[in-house]
Amino acid sequence: MSSARLEVIERYCKGCNICVEFCTTKVLEMDAFVVKVAKPEACIACMQCELRCPDFAIKVHKD
Repeated sequence: MSSARLEVIERYCKGCNICVEFCTTKVLEMDAFVVKVAKPEACIACMQCELRCPDFAIKVHKD
């Protein structure tokens, strides 16, 4: 399994929920209209959250 670290740039997040919907392992969740990393250990580094975010608010760092 890949080791990855998710970085959320909160000031860019507009709370659209797209990243949460595309996350196949349910790593992300919304918290007061800002995305939060709820289960970082479940991340498989598929990059869907980063690729789908229209505001570039998420970065996936593969370790």
